[in-house]
Amino acid sequence: MKILYFSRDYTPHDHRFLAALAETEHEVYFLRLERRGHAQEERPLPAGIRAVKWAGGTRPAMLADGPRLLASLRRVLKGIRPDVVHAGPIQTCALLAALAGARPLVSMSWGSDLMLDAEKNKRTLWATRRVFKKSSVLLCDNEAVRARAIALGMDAGRVVTFPWGVDLAHFSPEGGDGGLRQRAGWEDCFVILHTRTWEPVYGVDVMARGFALAASQRDDLRLLMPGNGSLAGRIKQILMGAGVIDWVRFAGQVRYEELPQVYRSADLYVSSSHSDGSSVSLMEALACGVPALVSYIPGNREWVTPDVGWQFRDGDAEALARGILHAAEGRDMLKKMGAAARAKAEQKANWETNFKTLLGAYEQGTQK
Repeated sequence: MKILYFSRDYTPHDHRFLAALAETEHEVYFLRLERRGHAQEERPLPAGIRAVKWAGGTRPAMLADGPRLLASLRRVLKGIRPDVVHAGPIQTCALLAALAGARPLVSMSWGSDLMLDAEKNKRTLWATRRVFKKSSVLLCDNEAVRARAIALGMDAGRVVTFPWGVDLAHFSPEGGDGGLRQRAGWEDCFVILHTRTWEPVYGVDVMARGFALAASQRDDLRLLMPGNGSLAGRIKQILMGAGVIDWVRFAGQVRYEELPQVYRSADLYVSSSHSDGSSVSLMEALACGVPALVSYIPGNREWVTPDVGWQFRDGDAEALARGILHAAEGRDMLKKMGAAARAKAEQKANWETNFKTLLGAYEQGTQK
């Protein structure tokens, strides 16, 4: 089978999909819509994946680029003649694929495209419903996103729920933190980990304010923040203004191979995201046996139950601070919660098992 995998950029998530597809007997092509900001994934394309040269993929894609990209995509489809086109997010890649006449089309939601963007305005709602109409299958990564798609008009019989999952052998509680806490001088501290990209949708400013409030009451709190993003200046301003920036380590871009050590260095994983499907970083934390404190949004509610962590009101920095303090004061319960977190990941977030659902969705798409 020829598979054309069409995604907005090239991220660790895309690498994981492509690496798994490269291990199958299928002929896989990768089409990249745009190149935006700093590189999110430094690893090259997996061996055997064929990068497609076309009019996109070299700079940010703008609405005005639509006609040029659409014409180029039609030429790509004519040249490759894929048996299935896998495209997402919905209002960008999947829309272009739908308008270009890609058939069969397996559209994949990335969570926020349906939870936040679909009804942002009349254009995005039209785009969403157009994709639904033209899709043989719609992939959703949890029940909240699936329910949202159906509410927006997607035929429930064409929706496949596919939690992306993680590599449970790579992300595990075993192996230590590589001396990270020792090098930072944090052996006796309570370490909080935030791994989300520093963008507005992930509520990273809420996280910074919440940490600052909690740190004003406990001087043993520390914050580890890998990554980067457009809010970098704002985040550092919040932490500096609160006088706690010296208690924060900005780790920059962390290599995939080193990520498990970063998770294992933490006592608590925090995400203040305003929108999520099944968050991969949350699944990675659970797989490493790290309890979680997350915003109370539909995607998180499917994963963070009282046995593995806590939730706080979305956007409420004071509630987040209270959650951090509660976790820090109850460190004795974290080991048990960490074991439950790992068990939940083994049950629901096994990438090797879940990937078979994707292959099944491709087969379903070709039969429509």
